[in-house]
Amino acid sequence: MATVLMRGSKGLAVRELQDLLNKAGASPRLNTDGDFGAKTDAALRAFQARVGLVPDGRYGPQSRTALRQATTPAKTPARAEPDKSAMGQPAPKAAVVVAGAAPPPNVSTLQLLDTARPIHTLWWHCAATPEGKDFTVEDIRQWHKARGWSDIGYHYIIYPDGRIMLGRPVGQVGAHVQDHNTGSIGGCYIGGVSSDGKNAKDTRTPAQISSMLWLTQQLVARHPIKRVRGHNEVTAKACPSFDVQQDPLGKLAA
Repeated sequence: MATVLMRGSKGLAVRELQDLLNKAGASPRLNTDGDFGAKTDAALRAFQARVGLVPDGRYGPQSRTALRQATTPAKTPARAEPDKSAMGQPAPKAAVVVAGAAPPPNVSTLQLLDTARPIHTLWWHCAATPEGKDFTVEDIRQWHKARGWSDIGYHYIIYPDGRIMLGRPVGQVGAHVQDHNTGSIGGCYIGGVSSDGKNAKDTRTPAQISSMLWLTQQLVARHPIKRVRGHNEVTAKACPSFDVQQDPLGKLAA
């Protein structure tokens, strides 16, 4: 388990933190002396507040991930972001056959994190990628960082084989629903568009449906989530290419 650094900590790990804070634009710049004092504390809290983390001055796994992602330059995406024009359509009425909830294939290595950030809503999205084509967290991360974001906008991404992958730390406010990111968690499944890229389509595989139901159950149990919603409920987009309120997902919240 990674050590949590805080005011009073000393050593090489603190020096690395100070260096990353400087790369993130700490003002005034910090002396990389390995001493977690008042200036390092203030710089860390300022960064945490800027990226939507609880500004508690504690440098743990989620702050560490957020800071490293924010200071990693955007790479040229290995695969270009697909055309998203199909998302301008209404959400399709038809849905795939509903599967039951079951743990994902990678449940033994999946670590769902907690947060002091108040959570009341879980939003579901699609990646708006063509059916039958695999894309990764890193693909989406680079698309989003190319837009100037600090990291991938979603907290959880569901692969076609049902694996649940971590996106940005759940303790960090996401970038997935304009004007609704505060107080929410964003989940996204790979797919959402027909194989020719022309039409919005509920492309969820049985494994994805199962994992999305399982993850929703887990998150509702961990956080005071009152509503499970789809992106298309608050915007003129098809995303996530199905009606969450007519899906078992929308019935899982308190």
